[in-house]
Amino acid sequence: MNFLVVGVGAVGSVYLAFLSRAGHRAVGLVKKGRSLDRIKVEGIWGEFEQKVNTIDSIEGLDFEPDIVILTVKSYDTDGALEDIKSLKEGKSLLMVAQNGYGNYEKAVKVFGEGRVILARVIFGAKLLEWGLVRITVCGDDVVIGDPSKNIQEAYLKELSEVFSISGIPTRYSPEVYKYLWDKILYNCALNPLGALFEKTYGEIASNPHTRNIMDGIIEEAFEVIKAYSIPTFWSSSEEYRKHFYERLLPPTKDHYPSMLEDVKKGKTEIDALNGALVALAKEKGIYLPLNDLIAKLIRAKEQFSR
Repeated sequence: MNFLVVGVGAVGSVYLAFLSRAGHRAVGLVKKGRSLDRIKVEGIWGEFEQKVNTIDSIEGLDFEPDIVILTVKSYDTDGALEDIKSLKEGKSLLMVAQNGYGNYEKAVKVFGEGRVILARVIFGAKLLEWGLVRITVCGDDVVIGDPSKNIQEAYLKELSEVFSISGIPTRYSPEVYKYLWDKILYNCALNPLGALFEKTYGEIASNPHTRNIMDGIIEEAFEVIKAYSIPTFWSSSEEYRKHFYERLLPPTKDHYPSMLEDVKKGKTEIDALNGALVALAKEKGIYLPLNDLIAKLIRAKEQFSR
């Protein structure tokens, strides 16, 4: 298959390296003036070095991708969609493989329903340096699907097999949007606190004070879920917390959030996580004090780091 990977950061490097190694035609779209010809992968999925191809402008693309994989940070989503919007005139499908709320919705506005695949990515990857990525943890398969139900299931199942054979464990689910919100809840509870206190997920969860804050963040998030009738696997915050602490947290307890590295660079995805919850709640006349405070603290730390 033919792939264009938009954004060759940590997750993008994984997709570009693994798909290229598997023999697919894959090109990475990087920032203007940059280029990369090799990616070295290390970590839990093995070690290898792979020759890759990159371009710094969509004009340099000499084939029509079957799948465009969007992996940029959420704060770069608007710019990335603008860069690739010409591809909506062809047959390419866009796969959104990002953290947080709002990226899929923005992509649908540009490409249209039936042209956008949603991916819930829950493996951890760290870009140690340009061209060197370490895969640190994998909580579950990548889950892909089409919330609009317009893309054929057979195609999505075939695509998930392509990724899995390439070395990125992936499965199809018609309930992918529920999986996305499962991860949004997970990230909202853990990432900002891990970034603020510079601790692992396990350390944050084991401290009674931060654990109490995490519980409150989740409780407030379920106010938004209820207000918007957002489909989830969980009927209540209590039910989700049981799943969170017993199933989701243990495999990743030694993991530091990617937001920790981002906040040190002065820019994070807080507005697609806790900040997004606050914005959604505001539209319904609801105030989320804990999520609002957490978002403000992260923004303050961003500014102090610049």
